Amino acid sequence: MHVLLIGGTGLISTGITRQLVDADHEVTCFTRGETDARVPDDVSFVYGDRNDYETFREQVEDLEIDCVIDMVCFTPEQAERAVEAFAGEIEQYVFCSTVDVYHRPPATNPITEDAPREPAVSEYGANKAAAEDVFREAHGDAFASTIVRPWSTYGEGGTVLHSLGSDTYYIDRIREGKPIVVHGDGSSLWGPCHRDDVARAFVAAVGNETAYGEAYHVTSEEVISWNQYHQQVANALEAPDPDLVHIPTDQLVDAVPDRTDMLVDHFQYSTVFDNSKARRDLDFEYTISFEEGTRRTVEWLEEHGEIDAWDSTTDDALIDAWREGTASFQDSVSARLE
Repeated sequence: MHVLLIGGTGLISTGITRQLVDADHEVTCFTRGETDARVPDDVSFVYGDRNDYETFREQVEDLEIDCVIDMVCFTPEQAERAVEAFAGEIEQYVFCSTVDVYHRPPATNPITEDAPREPAVSEYGANKAAAEDVFREAHGDAFASTIVRPWSTYGEGGTVLHSLGSDTYYIDRIREGKPIVVHGDGSSLWGPCHRDDVARAFVAAVGNETAYGEAYHVTSEEVISWNQYHQQVANALEAPDPDLVHIPTDQLVDAVPDRTDMLVDHFQYSTVFDNSKARRDLDFEYTISFEEGTRRTVEWLEEHGEIDAWDSTTDDALIDAWREGTASFQDSVSARLE
């Protein structure tokens, strides 16, 4: 099939592009040209801005596309313009959504594809859910729609998450044995999945009539606590056992609100996603362990000089203040009980 990948050079989409070529699909990427392409030479490129709708439509109308994989649709308005551009012109539209469409905390775990989506956990999740609805409505009339919902995807070209975001100084702190901020008691669950495993499911959906009209989780099958997460990062880097400093989520949000958006929307919740549907229909497999994937990701960051120094943020001031405060609390309690 001739596949148009809208956004073909990002973290997940780079893996998809490579694997589509390996599967003998003809591939064209539509990008803004702002990211260096790390894809096979026989991939074709069209450069533009999907939000410049009239130009976008003109650029794609003569490409003779069979399938679109859309990695950069974030709003229902973008979805509506995509339906208008491709209705009746293609066989299948594969939309990269997200597990953020679901309400948090979940009513039950593991979460299945029919779990409640309202109220939204974030504006991002609400917009993705609304875009899903546009593609669902278009299914069968405009084209066949397939929705894929990844979770926490990482890999070469990306970074390694932590309680306070995605800054790479965290990697250096782990390597140097410096204290690491962990939200809560570290027992909430998280599940990173390497981009190559995620990409494989997208490729398996292309032209797969079983996937027409369906939505799929493509997430980790190595769900671990945040305490285990940091230990595995340390293991991957052959670093000392991490010195974990547990700080309640609400205290972190109050102390450093500008650094806790991801914590508020995502990290604080324990979630487990059921991948059985993707295993059944898309032959999804979790093949790259978190430790192996972390090694590969950090090696890429080192090769590109993108790891910041461990002391490039204010984490030590935050940790010192927390330790002093808890020590004062313990002394106060002891004094009152004497």
